Amino acid sequence: MAKFIKRWFWRLSFILIYVIFLYQLWIFSHVIYWAKHNPTSSAFMQSQLDVLREENPEAILQHQWVAYELISFEMKRAIISAEDGKFMQHQGFDFAALKQAAKKIINEQKVVAGGSTISQQLAKNLFLSSEKTFGRKIQEASITFMLESVLSKRRILEIYLNMIEWGNGVFGVEAAALHYYGIPASELSAKQASYLAAMVTNPRYYDKNRSSQHLLKKSEIIFKRLHASKIP
Repeated sequence: MAKFIKRWFWRLSFILIYVIFLYQLWIFSHVIYWAKHNPTSSAFMQSQLDVLREENPEAILQHQWVAYELISFEMKRAIISAEDGKFMQHQGFDFAALKQAAKKIINEQKVVAGGSTISQQLAKNLFLSSEKTFGRKIQEASITFMLESVLSKRRILEIYLNMIEWGNGVFGVEAAALHYYGIPASELSAKQASYLAAMVTNPRYYDKNRSSQHLLKKSEIIFKRLHASKIP
């Protein structure tokens, strides 16, 4: 009986490892494909669309891809200033920020937000759920490594700006520029870009509370730091 259990344990372990390997290969194939082709959706976009369609079965997302060169210089600087000041220096992980996040985890005895780079956020948005679990963080790290290994910094930033959430059903910088200012992303000023960059931490809330003092204060801080932001 013991030999039977041991044999099946190793068989099931092998099957599990094989399934995990296939899933990683599936993800890696997408990353390679996106080096030359634009993603049309993401796991997070799909989950938000499902939520919207619970209230309105006809709901659609506001999303329009725009090429990197058609996104204003100020918008690129603003998003890096707001979300990942060391974007051009690290290889996907800001270990100083991760150290601070780890301290919070130890103190609060749970997985908390913090320490995520633009590459990590992109990995999460493209493939993963919003659950804060250790297993998801491990998978996020794996995908981040794939993104940084295959894609250039310019391409990572281009995809990020085109796929992140910017309001209730609003995804990508082009849709955001049109939604909030009625202009294309190429025409965003430094002030406008700073305001939009300040929204990304809680876009649905700020979509409904556009005069939030916290939002306005944060956008001013980002605006003052723009000159220090380096972009690909």
